[in-house]
Order: sequence, then C-alpha cells, then structure tokens
Amino acid sequence: MSYANGAFAKTQALVIDSNATSRSLMTAQLRELGVGHVRQATRTRDARVILETQPYDIVLCDYYFDGSELSGQDLLDELRREQLLPYSTVFVMVTGEASYAKVAEAAEAALDAYLVKPYTSAALAERLASARHRKHELKDIFESIDAKEFDKAADLCLARFASRASYWLYAARIGAELLLRLERHEQARELYEAIIAARTVPWARLGVARTEVASGNLSAARRTLQTLIGEMPDQADSYDLMGRVQMDQGEISSALATYRTAATLTPGCLSRQQHCGTLAFYAGERAEALKMLERSVAQGLKSKLFDFHSVALIALMRFDAKDSKGLKYAQDALMQGLDRAPQDRRLQRFDLMLRGLRLLLERRLADALALARRFASMLPDEDFDLESASLLLSLWVRMSRQDIALAEMDDMTQRLGLRFCSSKSATEIMVSMAEGHESSIQLLRDAHARVFAVSETAMRHAMRGDARLGVMLLLDQGAQTMNAKLIDMAALVLRRYRERIADPAVLEPRIQELQDRYTRTSSQGLKAARAAGGMALRG
Repeated sequence: MSYANGAFAKTQALVIDSNATSRSLMTAQLRELGVGHVRQATRTRDARVILETQPYDIVLCDYYFDGSELSGQDLLDELRREQLLPYSTVFVMVTGEASYAKVAEAAEAALDAYLVKPYTSAALAERLASARHRKHELKDIFESIDAKEFDKAADLCLARFASRASYWLYAARIGAELLLRLERHEQARELYEAIIAARTVPWARLGVARTEVASGNLSAARRTLQTLIGEMPDQADSYDLMGRVQMDQGEISSALATYRTAATLTPGCLSRQQHCGTLAFYAGERAEALKMLERSVAQGLKSKLFDFHSVALIALMRFDAKDSKGLKYAQDALMQGLDRAPQDRRLQRFDLMLRGLRLLLERRLADALALARRFASMLPDEDFDLESASLLLSLWVRMSRQDIALAEMDDMTQRLGLRFCSSKSATEIMVSMAEGHESSIQLLRDAHARVFAVSETAMRHAMRGDARLGVMLLLDQGAQTMNAKLIDMAALVLRRYRERIADPAVLEPRIQELQDRYTRTSSQGLKAARAAGGMALRG
C-alpha cells in the first residue's frame, strides 16, 4: 500500500542501523509509506553529527550497535540532554526481544515510539501516526514554550495532569520541568510527588531530588538520591545529580567516583566522559584524565556536544610532560573549533592559554609573559568565569616555575579568589588548579574566608535591625570584587527584609545591574546543558 500522497509525503527520515540488511528493510518500509527523503547512517557517532546539523521529521534507530559502546538509547539521551533534537522530530527506537524491557521503560517518558523486531510496515505506520497525534494534542503547550510563555505552558500541563486528559503523564513531566525553570520549586515537588502517587516512575523520584537541589537542600537531595541509587543502580541520571551535589559540597574525589559510575553505565556518552575526565584532572588523577579526555577528542571533536575545555586540560597535561607533539595536537584540535567559531571569546581565551604554554615550552619567556599579562587583563570582563579563572591561574603557576619575575601574580591571584572563591566547590577547583603553589593556595583560601566573613557580617546587620546596612555592605563588596554570591545575597537580603528598608526601590536597580553583569556567567566548574534527569525543552 502506498502513502505517497498522504501524511508522510513531505517528510524526511534518517535510518540508523549498523546492519545493512536491516537498514535496507527500514528504508524500504519508510519509502512504502511515502516518506519523501530517507538518509542512512551506519554508526551512532555519524548519526549524531547528522542530527546536529539538520533536523529530520522521523528517525528510526536500532537499539544495539555491534562494536560500539554507544547504543541508540545513549544517542537519544545525549541529543535530548544537549537540546539538539527538535520537538517536531519523531524518534522511533527499534529493538530486539533482549533489550525490550529497557526500551519500554525509556519510552514511557522520553521516546516517541518503539518497535520490536520483526515488525510490519503497518505497525510502523501506526506508531508514527500515534506519535504525531501526541505532538498535535500537546501543541498548545509547546507553542507556549516557543513563545516563552512558560507560566502559561506550565498551567496547561497542570490542567492536563489534573484532569487525566490524554498524555497526562508526558504533560506532567513537561510541567515539572517548567516549574523548576520558573523556580516554583515547591509546586514542582508537589507535582513530582503526585506523579509518584499516581504511577511510580523513576524520573519522577529523581525529580523530587532535583527540586531539593534547586531549593538548596543538598542534604535532603543526597538522602533521596542514595535511596534511589540503592533501588535502581543502573539509572545514570541519578549519578549525574549525585555528582553535582557532591561537587557543590566540595567533595571532588567523591564526585569523580560517582561520575565514573555514570560513565561506565553509558560508555558511549560524550558529555559524561568529558565530565569524568575533567573531575579526574581536578582530583589529581592525571593519567585517567588524559586517557578520558583524549578519547573524547578522538570520538567527538566534530560534534556540537564536544566541550573544548577538554582540549585546554589536555594541553596542560602535555605541557607538564614536556610533550611538544602532544601540545601541538591539542592546539590543532582547538583550531578546528576556532575555525568554526572564530569570534567565540571562550575559545579565544583557550587559545591564549595554549599559545602561552607553547611559548614557555620553547623558552620564549618574555613573549610568554606578555601573553599571560594579556590574558590577565581580561579578568574584569563580565563574561570571565570560573573556568577562565582556573585556566589563567594554571598558566601563571607554570610561569612561576620558570626564571621569570612575577611581581603581579599575588595581586592577580587574590583578585581571582575574591571574585570566584565563593563556595567550597569553586575554591577546591581553584586550589586544584594552583598545582601545589603554596602562596597562591593560601591567597585563595584567605579570599574564600573573606567572602564568607562579609556574608556573615551582612546577615548579622540584617538580623539586628539594620538590613539596609547589610545590603549596602554586600553591594559595595560585590561591586568591588565582582563576586556573584555577594551580589545575589544582596538581592536575597533586600527581598527578605524589604519592609524594614526605607528605600528598597533605590537599591534594586543597582543590584539588578550588577546581577546582569556578573552573576549570569557564574560557573561551578562543570557545564551541563540539561539538568540530570531533566527533559530538554525548547525556548
């Protein structure tokens, strides 16, 4: 039966399967349904690059790939986690009996459809039609998301959940994500718990932990995650979130062990591999870090999911080993990123550091110092973040081991500390990048203590009746140090004690200006486009 003039006539499809016979069969079935254009891919790695560069209406993907650590489910998870798969795409997983249980569980929350081999063209047509119907039913929700009307979209999801209308469970997950994004944490938690009461699903239980993290209740989140991991030890997203909690509490070694588990569960996942390699670097496990990060380069350099921070860390390790060829390899890899995005300021800073390392290795010390000073001059920039600070420090620490007078290094390190050492995790990252340079480490720890002392003093003023003095202290110190925590705390104290402050409307614009300049680029060391266990939404 031909559907050439029917619903699929203008669609484009991608078939991903390592088996030539199976791939040809799926392609023929799609063409029988009237799909206008069908492209094929034999490897998940190739498919990832294809899907990053061009949207497809339909994707048929096998679950298992011979000789590859990346399964079809891993590919889907990574594309959704990094928000590279449009909502309009219908993703159908094709599986054998052996992997049916895993695919069926994933389909409940993330997949559009799945098919168990062998299947007929009629079964495929039915699954595609059903998936497209769900997208049509939830169209109003996603139109609101596209229009950035997040409150409206969340309310539509809550209404569908409350009435148990069609696709209520899927809508509930979308709604919970939106509530978290809107910082309506308590409502998000209530929705996740209502989902669990109605129908226990792992992602809802993980969602409870996510609301606890978002609310700052790390101890409760840790208990929830420990229970969840104990009951479901193969759910990688739980380890992602636990690793984040451990990092927030400054436990780099524990976070590394947790991310190792997540990476082992999903060995083909590029982002988890890079996270694990980065944490291994921070924890001083350099052999492991080099292995994982260079493997990431080999597997994912051309992917949009690749983070060039890995290249910067590789360069540091190759420099320390006096490996000029390895350093050149890192520079060549970075140039591929710069060729694609020559105006990217983050990549430009990486390039400065790598060129500085190259000059040091060649013993061109005066040129290296000039370049390091150029890098340091960027410290006041609004988009200069913790990552940039850690790499700047790492370059200067390596220069300090050469025969160069570095009169300004202590002042620079103190400025870095006062701006970025606002939490235990950020401080531990900076200390790890100081590579045992004792005077720098002491300056960083002193800066952390000073930031904490300012926060404590401001809160004492507020609690003793002079909230305005507390806000002004935080504002003055925040502006002077560019410290995001102090600036955000000024906003928090103003909100909490607004009724006791005579001129809150005068203080608000100044706080907002500083937040716009310095808090949006605040980083805690690991980049992630999607929260662990979350659902990627457009908008």
